[in-house]
Amino acid sequence: MVYLFMGIIIVFTLLWIVSTQRKLVIMDENINNSLSQIGVHLSSRWDALNALLELTKKYAEYEYETLTETIKARRAITKTSSAEDVVGQENMITEALGKIMAVAEDYPELKADQSFLRTMDAVDQYENMVRTSRLIYNDSVTKLNRSIRLFPTLIFSGVLGFHKRDYLEADESKTNMPSMR
Repeated sequence: MVYLFMGIIIVFTLLWIVSTQRKLVIMDENINNSLSQIGVHLSSRWDALNALLELTKKYAEYEYETLTETIKARRAITKTSSAEDVVGQENMITEALGKIMAVAEDYPELKADQSFLRTMDAVDQYENMVRTSRLIYNDSVTKLNRSIRLFPTLIFSGVLGFHKRDYLEADESKTNMPSMR
């Protein structure tokens, strides 16, 4: 009778461990998916910045060359990227966009160009998509971090290979960012 009772406890414990591992895998994959979505949106923003850069080329050759170097320095965001990598890429985009806007201020005919305006709208849309993806990412990180810190999952999460993930934090310069229009 004792062996039967012990067997039942072992079976339920193993089932709980498997269930917990599956739950944590789903949460981890949600985080990876969110990070991948951020990467896709950032890549789209870079493409829009390239289009803006081409529009500024005929107005300011020096700025075109320095911005080209900035754009060449970008790296793709993948599931192995960290929150710091994402923030670094966003900072590079903000810097490049600021330089493009400075050129647009110096050349009013560029700022009035319909292609420039449409591309700026696209940049704004991609920024909103990145913002939404960041919210989803941080929500997914909250769920995983909370799960692995609560007992009894706390006991097995490290053994199963799950660790606390970092949040994407708002950069102070972005909290007071002026309108790009």
